[in-house]
Amino acid sequence: MITYILNKSFYALLTLFGVVTVIFLLFNVLPGDPAQMMMGQNDDSEQLMNVKRKYGFDKPITKQYLYYINDLSPISFHSKNKNDYTFLSAGKYNAAKLFSIGNTTTVIKYPYLRESFAKQGKKVSDVLSETLPNTFVLAVTAIIIAIILGVLLGVFSALYKDTWLDKAIQILSTLGMSIPSFFSAILFAWFFGYVLHEYTHLEMTGSLFELDDFGEAMHIKWKNLILPAIVLGIRPLAVVIQLMRNSLLEVFNQDYIRTARAKGLSEFQIIKKHAIKNALNPVVTAISGWFASMLAGAVFVEYIFGWNGLGKEIVNALNTLDLPVIMGSVLIIALLFIIINIFVDLIYVWLDPKVKLE
Repeated sequence: MITYILNKSFYALLTLFGVVTVIFLLFNVLPGDPAQMMMGQNDDSEQLMNVKRKYGFDKPITKQYLYYINDLSPISFHSKNKNDYTFLSAGKYNAAKLFSIGNTTTVIKYPYLRESFAKQGKKVSDVLSETLPNTFVLAVTAIIIAIILGVLLGVFSALYKDTWLDKAIQILSTLGMSIPSFFSAILFAWFFGYVLHEYTHLEMTGSLFELDDFGEAMHIKWKNLILPAIVLGIRPLAVVIQLMRNSLLEVFNQDYIRTARAKGLSEFQIIKKHAIKNALNPVVTAISGWFASMLAGAVFVEYIFGWNGLGKEIVNALNTLDLPVIMGSVLIIALLFIIINIFVDLIYVWLDPKVKLE
């Protein structure tokens, strides 16, 4: 187990290194001057040069790439010269010194994702820490809805195969996979947040934390979670239903299920003790992929419902060409995908002991 995790971690680091390289090259070939983006309409040439010097934009692209890797690396090297980009500034890096050799100090630190262009002086890590938890809450709620309803409806659909109930569930599942998330979000916001507002008491837009009526303090409003979570969970719900139904029908044809029936076990006992666990493997695969995608792809849902999460922040960053925020968001999403994939492999072993970690 430990060997497997270490091997996976090694390949995860290689993957992240590739992602970092692609992101850096992609965003540094875009037209436009990052320093000018930060200054907006200010055309002061002296200030422009100061900004370029401060953020290393005046250096060749290869040196900028090394600076970027150094910023992201937990173990990094820094100059003692205050005029250098890599100067170990307390306001810039959250680091602990390891040792010094000549003019270079080696430190261990949190990855530095740099500062937002649009929110000058604010670290990208602070921007992400404010928005990612909201997206995580939304994604977890949506995937829980998808798992519970998807497994139940999938079981019913398999048990009552080719009946009117099975056909009705299949139609709903097909509709759920066919309708785009942005259309579902608009429809649900309008219908439940506006047309039926008097009965549902739900709002068309709103986030997890909102100011009170006096504008003095932030309070949690759980009801704002209902509509975006349902909309975000519709497509994975449809996928889980289909996979659970098909997987369960395949399991029902296995010899050990026939043996259990011959012993006189009820259908409920067979499903609970034997069938469900073995039928969950493809469902776990789908859930893992969809959960990672939810953290990354809740863009339209968050933007339409005004949910202050990572998706909405990415849209705002794209509108303002806030490159550090976009790059930091993509890196976080890539890291989450890797972590979830490792976690899913471990779940496979628990669900099916025949699966070996290799």
